[in-house]
Amino acid sequence: MERQDLTRRQLLAAASAGSLAGLASSTIGTYGNVTNRATKLAILGGEPVRKNKSWPSWPYWDENVVDSVTKTTKSRIWCRIQSKSGTVPTFEKKFADLVGAKFCVATGSGTQALHTCVEALGIGPGDEVITSPYTDPGTISSILTARALPVMADLDCESYQLDPDDVERKINENTRAIMPVHMGGQAADMGRIMEIAKRHDLKVIEDAAQAHLAEYKGKKLGTIGDLGCFSFQASKTIACGEGGGIVANDEELMDKCYTVHNHGTSRGGRTEVAGPKYRMNEFEAAVLLGQWPGIEERFARRNANAAHLTARLKDVPGIRPQKLYEGTGKGSFYLYAMSYLKEHFNDVDRDTFLKALRAEGVSLSPYIKNGLHREPWIDHILSRPVYKKMYSKRRLKEYRRQCECPNCDRVCAEMAMIWASGPLLGTKEDMDDVADAIIKVYENRDKLRSI
Repeated sequence: MERQDLTRRQLLAAASAGSLAGLASSTIGTYGNVTNRATKLAILGGEPVRKNKSWPSWPYWDENVVDSVTKTTKSRIWCRIQSKSGTVPTFEKKFADLVGAKFCVATGSGTQALHTCVEALGIGPGDEVITSPYTDPGTISSILTARALPVMADLDCESYQLDPDDVERKINENTRAIMPVHMGGQAADMGRIMEIAKRHDLKVIEDAAQAHLAEYKGKKLGTIGDLGCFSFQASKTIACGEGGGIVANDEELMDKCYTVHNHGTSRGGRTEVAGPKYRMNEFEAAVLLGQWPGIEERFARRNANAAHLTARLKDVPGIRPQKLYEGTGKGSFYLYAMSYLKEHFNDVDRDTFLKALRAEGVSLSPYIKNGLHREPWIDHILSRPVYKKMYSKRRLKEYRRQCECPNCDRVCAEMAMIWASGPLLGTKEDMDDVADAIIKVYENRDKLRSI
């Protein structure tokens, strides 16, 4: 492969002139521009690529956030049921508008949002919900809390999302819903998932906890399935410490969600169903509303920086940025994720690669150590009398066998990522530091075994 060397100054000049896209496409490999920096590895005594530089901090706050919380404190309206125009109802309207949904119900966490949806759909003992093993435990917790069975389908190794073919293989007469997880803030294969759901008469609950404002075929994630759930936990790209939200266009279904999350009490004040108390409080909503003016600008900046980083990395041997499905628009970029393919780095393990990167001043990390199919909760529920009563011995034995997800194991072993909520708000020079450090380690791959 022919190499074309460019200095960083030339690259930045090209970017500032608006010609980055053309430059990236015309530069063979796009990674040849750091030859002048690919000297001795910092971990072996060389100069690091990135030195004495910090990243944008997260979670975000400014004086608007402080003022919003102060105003709420002074108002003495601290609970959503005190006022129909308090911060929580106001946030619900604004968030629904932001994602293009008719309705929103705010909850105390993303896990609470998911569990509320499971209950609102009438899913319970004896029922099954198909979801991903590569996710936060809150995803399966929402199913287990309803005493239903979380069935884990395997992944597509390049997108880290549910494999629709394996989803369909695991549907049976007890399956009631599919719960795709939009990993990293990018879309699962929603076209296929919605087709499968329609064919088998299943509900779809989108776990969009990481996917605020991300798009698929012109729709915001969370608005494609029957219900969509978000998290506003401190690390998320829209954050208030803890917090969650449900969106949908079906008013009757959303009224059921409201009733469930309000300890079973409807908007009319009647206690109608069994339900937990999952209401978001006014202070969480105040934090969210206080940061509202810059949400879309920060979203756009993450996407621009992610596009620049992908252009720099897409042809680096052994580094494979997360695959995006056709129809994927802008992403949330809660994570900027990639696969590390060690066969291109002289079979050096990922930990050594990441150690070398850290010495260059760039910290990437693995994400999930083990898929949920390898965690002890499975033995726990299979030993519980309640599950033995609800499911046949044959079904539970089959369930244990179905829990094997080899593609998820591979993703856990290969994936490296940047916690992107804050860092992806940096400059293009920051993104170049990331790319330059990765490329430097690649070009010194023959030295990695000496670390």
